[in-house]
Amino acid sequence: MTDRPSWAPQGIDLTVPSVSRIYDYFLGGSHNFEVDREAARLALEVMPGIPKIGQANRAVMRRAVRFAADRGITQFLDIGSGIPTFGNVHEVAQAASPGARVVYVDNDPVAVAHSRAVLDGNDNATIAAADLRDPLSILDSPETKAMLDLDKPVALLLVAVLHFLTDADDPCAVVATLRDALAPGSVLVVTHATLEGGSMSDGQRGVQAVYQRTTTPLIMRTRAELEPFFDGFDIVDPGIVPLPFWRPDTPVNEDDDPAMLHGLAGVGLKA
Repeated sequence: MTDRPSWAPQGIDLTVPSVSRIYDYFLGGSHNFEVDREAARLALEVMPGIPKIGQANRAVMRRAVRFAADRGITQFLDIGSGIPTFGNVHEVAQAASPGARVVYVDNDPVAVAHSRAVLDGNDNATIAAADLRDPLSILDSPETKAMLDLDKPVALLLVAVLHFLTDADDPCAVVATLRDALAPGSVLVVTHATLEGGSMSDGQRGVQAVYQRTTTPLIMRTRAELEPFFDGFDIVDPGIVPLPFWRPDTPVNEDDDPAMLHGLAGVGLKA
């Protein structure tokens, strides 16, 4: 029998890996179970650079939050936010603007419970338990309604989450529903796994096989397949590019792990 950690909410199936908890493991977190670590280790065997992709995703998120804050945006909706780690959206946004308001959204009970603990005492940040596949449940959640004014610009972050929606989930319609609720001047941030770029496609396909064990398989998409997510948005420079190349703080090092090229990033502005 698998021991249940004291911090684990009741009702969680400890025999099924979770993408949020696997990601937490890759980022060096401790809120994961042995089943998650086993899946993560299998993924690392076929593609050792995965933690670098996670770190690159987080770095793009932070740069995109600063981009939005520089445009005067003080409201952030981070869907698929996962388990909080250092340098989360609320820390970056509230460093730029102390009054910034943040709503995190996740469907993993561990992510929700740990987020509530981390955000305790922060009156301008909250977590909603909801699923991206049901965008209206996010928009209509008490947390969103209490924290965000959708008549004013919002930064919508879909960081490393759309690749867990299959074509049958109609991710373009999901994003469109969220887009239509946003005011002009809002920002859309997307990062996504891809088989484009680099020379590790066999490894990426091996990672896909590992994620088939979870309830949310990993779907790779091309740059062209990401473009419809930005319908209704003007994509800002440098466009949809590999993670390290989206407005880097320092020049990209040619010696960086090529695994990072297997993630794409793009940011759009709603006219």
